[in-house]
Amino acid sequence: MSDIAKEAWRNYLIQLQAHPLRTKAITSGVLAGFSDVVAQKISGIKRLQLRRLLLIMLYGFAYGGPFGHFLHKLMDKIFKGKKNTKTIAKKVLLEQLISSPWNNFFFMTYYGLVIEGRPWTLVKNKVRKDYPTVQLTAWKFWPIVGWINYQYMPLQFRVLFHSFVASCWAIFLNLKARSAVIKSA
Repeated sequence: MSDIAKEAWRNYLIQLQAHPLRTKAITSGVLAGFSDVVAQKISGIKRLQLRRLLLIMLYGFAYGGPFGHFLHKLMDKIFKGKKNTKTIAKKVLLEQLISSPWNNFFFMTYYGLVIEGRPWTLVKNKVRKDYPTVQLTAWKFWPIVGWINYQYMPLQFRVLFHSFVASCWAIFLNLKARSAVIKSA
């Protein structure tokens, strides 16, 4: 690792220790923005949509990072920091039954209402149509991520790991959310 990367990582760890919520929020916002740039390029958008990018970053900063920060602290408190197989399975199950459905519903709704500026009735119909597929796909993917996160990641790195993987997941959600827009264009 280069000296610049080592120094950047050291500074990141210092900020994570001193200001965990702020650091996780900023990290989540940056990773959400990165995923949107990739999603825009993959979906064939010629000119970067800056407004959309900033709104996706806002989502990561104001919701994704803070939600993850408090979720993982709560899980650690509920399960008292235990890392045995049974406890990890309970954490993953709880996360998948409560957090995952809410997060996917919230993102799809935010995307339609805020990012695309569509009326509630259109957003509601799109969510009603696409949500089951998105959630079923999430349940095939996120339990593995959750298991790795709870098994191997220290508490302070769980949001970073989750945000990184979520940036890949958000590319899928972005493309899914835009599919109807592209088809109707």
